Amino acid sequence: MTHSIFKNTAGVILAGGLATRMGGIDKALLRLGDTTLLELVIERLAPQCRELAINVNGNANRFSAFGLPVIPDSLPGHQGPLAGILAGLDWGAEIGVDAIVTVATDTPFLPHDLVVRLADASTHAAAPIALAASPDGTGTMRPHPTFGLWPVELREELRQSLHSGTRKVSQWAHGHGATLAEFNSSPFDPFININTPEDLAAARSLIAR
Repeated sequence: MTHSIFKNTAGVILAGGLATRMGGIDKALLRLGDTTLLELVIERLAPQCRELAINVNGNANRFSAFGLPVIPDSLPGHQGPLAGILAGLDWGAEIGVDAIVTVATDTPFLPHDLVVRLADASTHAAAPIALAASPDGTGTMRPHPTFGLWPVELREELRQSLHSGTRKVSQWAHGHGATLAEFNSSPFDPFININTPEDLAAARSLIAR
């Protein structure tokens, strides 16, 4: 799978969260250094995939300046990241890729080799889904369920699960044979996300260093 991963995989940036801990503002458009969180994520993910899209809730026009397809959730209301993954899988089927890789819009330091490492983990374990994981500080690997490799062929199963009330990404992924791709957390965890003003300040400090 790694030999053809770039042409067979599309990237989907999940930007549909409510950002309640940031006062409800649009985290994707927060500035970090001279650019926005979303631009930093695009910069890191674009070279790893055939195509990119942004998954959103609400007004899609706020992302029109980024020049990427904007795909809304197909389910009403805020159903969480699984609904965004489903929207990404439906889009992936439309453009003819085998799989999508999802990332969160508030993680500006995501790995440059994320897609290849997820694909390698999936192939090595003969698992349909691979989730990123990194050490939690106690020696245990902590999964990051929104950073995953998802085969397009599972989209109807996911649709049925969402209609049945499933909302937890990790629960659904592990129920379908997910494996973990382990990433190093030195000098810092690449999956640091921006949930609070304090997180944003810490990320700005990392950028400054």
